[in-house]
Amino acid sequence: MLYLGRDYPAGYDYFRERLRRAFMKNREVKDPETIHKMIDRGKFVIKEIEALYMLKKYRTLKRRYYDS
Repeated sequence: MLYLGRDYPAGYDYFRERLRRAFMKNREVKDPETIHKMIDRGKFVIKEIEALYMLKKYRTLKRRYYDS
């Protein structure tokens, strides 16, 4: 996830700090089922961030080739 933060619109430092806080908030969790749910949630967030980047790239290309 940290790798995805390089291109985050609010900046890498903002992304890194938010990610760190999320991990530290859940550091005491020991239940395997809860951990599995958190990992699934993380995978969902990764997909959402990737979709955000693809949309940003699409809009940039659209602006370059089609004057709006």
